Amino acid sequence: MTRVQVYLIGTGPGAPDLITARGLACLRAADVVLHDHLVHPRLLRQARPGAELIDVGITAPQPLDQDAIAFLVIEKAREGKVVARLKWGDPFVFGMAGEEALFLHEQGIGFEIVPGVPAGIGAAAYAGIPLSHPGGGDTVTLIRGHEDDGRQPPAVDWSSLARLDGSLVCYAGPHQLPAMIDALLRHGRPAGETAALVYNGTAPGQQTVEGTLADIAEAVKQPGHHRAAMLIVGRVVGLRAHARWFDERPLFGRRIAVTRPREQAAELVDRLESLGAETIEVPLIRIEPPDDYGPLDEACRQAGSFGWIVFTSANGVDAFFERLLAGPGDTRDLKGVRLCAIGPATAERLGRFGLKVDLMPTEYRAEAVVEALAAAGPLDGVRVLLPRADIARELLATELRRLGADVTEVKAYRTVALEPGTGDVPDVYRMLLDRQIDVVTFTSASTVRSFVKTIGAEPAADLLQTTLVAAIGPVTADAAAQYNIRTAIMPADYTVPALVDAIVAHYAADRR
Repeated sequence: MTRVQVYLIGTGPGAPDLITARGLACLRAADVVLHDHLVHPRLLRQARPGAELIDVGITAPQPLDQDAIAFLVIEKAREGKVVARLKWGDPFVFGMAGEEALFLHEQGIGFEIVPGVPAGIGAAAYAGIPLSHPGGGDTVTLIRGHEDDGRQPPAVDWSSLARLDGSLVCYAGPHQLPAMIDALLRHGRPAGETAALVYNGTAPGQQTVEGTLADIAEAVKQPGHHRAAMLIVGRVVGLRAHARWFDERPLFGRRIAVTRPREQAAELVDRLESLGAETIEVPLIRIEPPDDYGPLDEACRQAGSFGWIVFTSANGVDAFFERLLAGPGDTRDLKGVRLCAIGPATAERLGRFGLKVDLMPTEYRAEAVVEALAAAGPLDGVRVLLPRADIARELLATELRRLGADVTEVKAYRTVALEPGTGDVPDVYRMLLDRQIDVVTFTSASTVRSFVKTIGAEPAADLLQTTLVAAIGPVTADAAAQYNIRTAIMPADYTVPALVDAIVAHYAADRR
């Protein structure tokens, strides 16, 4: 049996979580990833570290024609590499994967087809339009359109299509759509039949325009119409008023910037997007190892000698246990050592190592940690370890020493500022200037400081006068206030879920 070297994978119509479990597994196993330009960047980050990523889409910086793509796939496979060819939508539904599969067969290269959600099916579902429904006709017809500048409709039997009693679905570019709708009308499709255009299907910025087929014909002729869209024609479009869900969510249409490090952003991004927001990841800081592992490694060797180990972030937990487990020791060294976590997220991260916290303050800030430790018993002479960031506040260590504790501070990790507008970090300054962001979220004082350092203190204060700022807690809000940045949204509990709930509540209050 020929070994599989190439996976032709359908990634779905846009939303990165619509790829199948099989598709994701194949992507993660690949040495080389050739992808359409429309494949979501977050999905590409699922590729294994070191995998070669090549954009071969029609709108890529250096687009390749179909033959060139096929030869590139063969070349990489013959080098002994596992290739994932990511296709927008489903690979066998207008995806050209048939040509690639036949060419691979001719060349004796083993391949596998991994189906995906077809673009027309996904866009209709997210628009709340059931393509087949009792009374809506007995056919669902997918029509191939084109994204290029061609203005002629596809060469199909428009008379037969116009007579079909069912749903018509076609993805096409802005120049194709008027010609296609005109062809349907000229060949007898009723001008009063319900129809819809779905732009950016399944993406947070999805937009659906409904009306009669005649209305839609006029809409696509307007000067502002310059986007590709999914055209859906049929009685089933009338059911959208009852079945719509995607654009009914509480944060739909809101663009929210997440300034958290990419390693930590997933929870906040997922929660915001599950409620309809379009998230803009602006990781202004990156978590990196300390310049010198020596002090941290020494603390790990002495771990059992401390009375308390205080963790003030999930990053600190990860960094400490990575070094502890990399050395001769393990979690058994912590027998008898009491563990303090600043908040539930940090406590949850300790739980992943099979450890329960002995203490967590009711308020998730350094001042409350000091009060909780003091209330737990005398600190005079007690050894306390603080594994934390290179830019951590001095308050915690200072106050514990004042209470008599023998405090050891070690740099467990560094926070490194990133430059917007480079790599995959968007130009947040330009987006704020153009009013393209509704909310900027800050989840730590370090994200505030990095934001101000990047944008500049005065521009940051000016730009955020007209943009909502959401801070996870008072320490973060205080850091923002130092730069004249006013926090409009802050939860009562200083956690990511509470922050998201507070943003939802803010907009709900506005609607009232």
